[in-house]
Amino acid sequence: MLSPADSFVITPLLPMREEVVFPRSTSPFFIGRKASMDALEKALAGERTIFVVTQRDAGVEEPQEGDLYEVGVLGRVLQVMRLPNGTVKALFEGHQRARIIETKLASGEYLACVQPLPEPEPSGEATEATAEKIKERFQGYIKQQNKKIREESVRKIEQADPRSLTDLITPLLGIDREQKQKLLATIDPAQRLKLLLQVLEEELKIRQLEGRLKKQAQRQISSTQKDDYLQDQLRSIQKELGQMDDSRTELEILTQRVKDAKMPESVEEETQKELKKLRLMSPLSSEANVVRNYLEWLVSMPWQEKTEDNFDLDRAQNVLDEDHYGMEKVKERIIEYLAVARLKDSLKGPILCLVGPPGVGKTSLAKSVARALERNFVRISLGGVRDDAEIRGHRRTYIGAMPGKIIQSVRKAKSNNPVLLIDEIDKLYQSAFSDPSAAMLEVLDPEQNNTFMDHYLEVEYNLSNVLFLCTANTTQHIPAPLLDRMEVIQLAGYTELEKQHIAERFLVPRQCKSHGLTAKRIRFRKLAIGDVIRNYTREAGVRSLEREVGKICRKVVTRLVRGKGKKSVTVTPKLVNELLGVPPFSRDVKEDANAVGFAMGLGVTSMGGELMLIEAGLMVGAGKIQLTGKLGDVMQESARAAYSYVRSNAEFLGIDPEVFGKSDLHVHLPEGATPKDGPSAGLPLILAIASTFTKIPVRHEVAMTGEITLRGHVTEIGGLKAKLLAAKRGELKTVLIPMENEKDLPEVPDEIKEGLNVVAVRNVNEAFELALETHPTLLRNQPLVTPSPESAAEEIPTPMDAAAQT
Repeated sequence: MLSPADSFVITPLLPMREEVVFPRSTSPFFIGRKASMDALEKALAGERTIFVVTQRDAGVEEPQEGDLYEVGVLGRVLQVMRLPNGTVKALFEGHQRARIIETKLASGEYLACVQPLPEPEPSGEATEATAEKIKERFQGYIKQQNKKIREESVRKIEQADPRSLTDLITPLLGIDREQKQKLLATIDPAQRLKLLLQVLEEELKIRQLEGRLKKQAQRQISSTQKDDYLQDQLRSIQKELGQMDDSRTELEILTQRVKDAKMPESVEEETQKELKKLRLMSPLSSEANVVRNYLEWLVSMPWQEKTEDNFDLDRAQNVLDEDHYGMEKVKERIIEYLAVARLKDSLKGPILCLVGPPGVGKTSLAKSVARALERNFVRISLGGVRDDAEIRGHRRTYIGAMPGKIIQSVRKAKSNNPVLLIDEIDKLYQSAFSDPSAAMLEVLDPEQNNTFMDHYLEVEYNLSNVLFLCTANTTQHIPAPLLDRMEVIQLAGYTELEKQHIAERFLVPRQCKSHGLTAKRIRFRKLAIGDVIRNYTREAGVRSLEREVGKICRKVVTRLVRGKGKKSVTVTPKLVNELLGVPPFSRDVKEDANAVGFAMGLGVTSMGGELMLIEAGLMVGAGKIQLTGKLGDVMQESARAAYSYVRSNAEFLGIDPEVFGKSDLHVHLPEGATPKDGPSAGLPLILAIASTFTKIPVRHEVAMTGEITLRGHVTEIGGLKAKLLAAKRGELKTVLIPMENEKDLPEVPDEIKEGLNVVAVRNVNEAFELALETHPTLLRNQPLVTPSPESAAEEIPTPMDAAAQT
């Protein structure tokens, strides 16, 4: 129920559809709704006071309280005139802003309890200056609009004080309802003035821009009319001289190409519309050129052209073996893929994504798949692509618009079933403004890409016959929805023996041929190739190896051309050292002797497996830990967890607990310019820190990897093959891995495991026993093997567990 209260007024309510009325102004408006007429009658029967407020949505016929703005104007009805059509014209004078407290809008009765809103008196030079600016801008607005305003209104505005200026000017502006309501709802006159000044300046800019555009349009129309006249005259002259109209001939050729393109019915329909439009255009107009280019793209697309697939698995195996050495698991998966395709007579299936370090043969493997299937091969690189329009094309409204990379590649392949390699899919650039990876979702989804629509073509194109293969260095930067659409095949780095075979079979013959060296002129010894691999390259792939072989060939060619030495050259390790200079890589990555505060970790980067040296040192301090070497957040947390484990197990490790409070620990990973991150360095971090506090050296020939928990358990890691390969390259003898990774060892080639003593450990105790020169005193009697889960009832606690029980 509505009830009066101090400073509240109960009055008839008049909702307005479009108009926003202001205090200190007189506004005429028309009333047609019965409830509004009743409210007006009620006001006339009393003191003529009425509250006028604007609806949020003009289309609402019977507004409720939520349909009305909160702030309206309390004023007086000056005059009412009934019109022949049944509506009423009323003249309203606004007095004061008021806010709705409660309304009664039922039973055709519009009443409101409102609270008048007093306005503070504006003061200050800034307010006066703003008011003067508004008056100046308003004069400019009137001139631009060519509006005729009554002299009385202009005089009122010129003489108005800052408080009333906004209410007098706003009703005269051609701004929308929301802006007017915002000005009405602003109670503070100083704030209202600032807002009005901003609105006026925006309106002036818009009017100036409209004026410029109008003049440009007039000039363009005049120029177009002139061009049309001259073209008509030119056609008349050509007709009199009997010259052939080349544009007609070109149009006829285009029409015939449309017929021969064998397009789908819907596409041909769209093409015929564009042809009809082109016939009506002047051949020299810019729009005709746009339509012509569009039609050229449509007729040149391979709508029906396709190559016959060759699903001979033996031939495919031979092609893969000819082009690539090793990679047995990868080749096996590709053969399985082709076998399923042969049985189904279709290659619709999971999208294969080859993930591995640079130079391991991802791109060449895709070429081999195309050769095995006898399909056309095209490649696109997504490295650095930051705009989804590069995938889906630009709309034809833009100047120089073109289709996206996908459609361009299919056109280049000249068949609708090529092998399309999407290279570097993990290098897509994402920003707040564009996400090209989202555009790739439709492309790589077999359920959606049969109706792929490029923004330029604006017709559906069937991509389901295309065999998509993707490559990436890591899956870390591929968005999860995109990764979900692909089956990842990991390609680890090559072993030294594999590199030797690849160099002998592929790299050396290719480089010799490209440098004009025949077998009679140059011969590589196996030991020389091995020397290049060991001392002049350090990579997972073979790109650097090929570059070094090319460098040797160039230097040999230079010697032969200058006539120095024999007419043929045998490349030996001694000659390699002479031609390539001092080896940039030392094989002595590991320490020569056992050392305190040192541990050798293993990591995986986009370049393959790497040895990771970890150093720790103590200094006088107050128990702080300092981490250097450009460590990521995860690795920093691993270091702190390792420190916490050592500190919480100080008694078991024979460490005086007071040492922690009197010393600062510094953990450093050399090669400080290289970013390092990941949890798998937890185990070597514990060994380095424990060695630092116990002064027990770590065995220099032992490398280790594993994530650790605060209870001392060693948990599973990834990239085992790449890490073991790094240990093999570093000539380490023993590698400690988590027990949970023991199941992955059969997948690692025997060549990598040969010469490596790979030991699986369950907890830190076992690692101490194997990696430290001597076991910490109090740990000698502790059990070193955690029982299996089946015998959990007899489980022997780790030091952390024992500490928790005491």
